[in-house]
Amino acid sequence: MGPVALTPAPDTARARPPLPDGFVRLSEAAPQIALEIRYHTAYNFVGTPIDGYLAAECVLTEEAADALAEAADALARDGLGLKVYDCYRPQRAVTHFVHWANDRDATAMKEAFYPEEPKGSLFSRGYIATRSGHSRGSTVDLTLVRLPVAASVRTRYPDPDAGPLPRCDRPLSTPTGPDLRGGGRFPEGDLDMGTAYDCLSPASATDSRAVSAEARRNRGRLRTAMSASGFRNYAQEWWHYTLRDEPHRTYFDFPVE
Repeated sequence: MGPVALTPAPDTARARPPLPDGFVRLSEAAPQIALEIRYHTAYNFVGTPIDGYLAAECVLTEEAADALAEAADALARDGLGLKVYDCYRPQRAVTHFVHWANDRDATAMKEAFYPEEPKGSLFSRGYIATRSGHSRGSTVDLTLVRLPVAASVRTRYPDPDAGPLPRCDRPLSTPTGPDLRGGGRFPEGDLDMGTAYDCLSPASATDSRAVSAEARRNRGRLRTAMSASGFRNYAQEWWHYTLRDEPHRTYFDFPVE
């Protein structure tokens, strides 16, 4: 098994299933934002593609997509952009997380995503829940990148069969060799945010002092831009933002396609 590959983004020339009223695909609504939908790949804390992710696409409410585009346009004036890792999340995906969390033997991705956290504590620590705000369609996981945003998108990931995975809470490193390892955490193509995306660790808290001054500045730049466009941050995860004026309180379950 070689490095885990990201499935190409959907072919926009093909007809796509209609979305529920009020939802849009970010690739159409705000193409200036990069997409790297991790739950469509096996490189995530579960270790398999997640139920409900039938395409490497970001689906959001129209309001959230418009606000995100506003943030991206403001950042572009400073040569920066946004890359999203997850957007709307079907309830079936959340249920997949819950089933995984209850399977004590499914720990293949521990080193890369929760190296210091006992799997049994992920619920109590607030990293996993039986319902997620993502399922309401106005929450997004994202990071800061330099322009052009397309250069930040990773299509190959470390192979869990090739040896220990790079820890998500280590300093950045330059990948070496075909297995994409380099002694530190996997370089995700973004500005240094102190931890990798989806690193289930206290160091991922937005105001954590366990990361470098540069990482704290970058987290602050992201929070400032997102707050100015109407989003609020989840304090335990520097990457997690929800539109303040969410249009829905419903938890949806239509697939991402």
